[in-house]
Amino acid sequence: MTQPGSIRVLLVDDHTVVRSGLAAVLMSVDDMELVGEAGNGEEAVRMSERLRPDVVLMDILMPVMDGVAATKAIIERWPQTRIIILTSFKEKELVEGALKAGAMSYLLKNVSAEELVTAIRSAVAGQPRLSPEAAQVLIEDVRSPKSKTYDLTKRELEILKLMVDGLLNNEIAKKLVVSQSTVKFHVSNILSKLGVTTRTEAVALALKQKLVK
Repeated sequence: MTQPGSIRVLLVDDHTVVRSGLAAVLMSVDDMELVGEAGNGEEAVRMSERLRPDVVLMDILMPVMDGVAATKAIIERWPQTRIIILTSFKEKELVEGALKAGAMSYLLKNVSAEELVTAIRSAVAGQPRLSPEAAQVLIEDVRSPKSKTYDLTKRELEILKLMVDGLLNNEIAKKLVVSQSTVKFHVSNILSKLGVTTRTEAVALALKQKLVK
């Protein structure tokens, strides 16, 4: 039976098997209550309104609405909600984007059950947690000189090159063996960093500035 004052947790991940594993962890902890599960960011926002969880465990790359957008939407409406990003990705843009959107903590899915439980309790207490990998990419960014390539990451430059070659998102996804949602996320970042609004403008700028070979 759930104890009074238990931490109410909402799970958000588009993979059922991941949610099942996380649910098993939460249900084994006396001071936590799993109040719901969502398969994408849009569902997470709707369920947050209905359930008002104390903590949301949020994946980043999901269909319909990604975790960063969902985090921003939830924090804007219910700023008392603590959001912990739990993902497999440690790219600087993702870490920075999530923290700027209002996430309390950023963890990778290789954390132990004990570390995750500690992070949830810490979030409720207002204490952020960063995985060592996430902290490292932020430290390296501060120490490294800014590049002259609009601060595009290696992966973004790779995708930009494929855009210049005329490949569409689905073709890029197939070539890089990643999901289309991952490619869409990177393309959006590329357009934003280049200060353009269309793929055509991005390709033209890339060629003009010789951003790719």
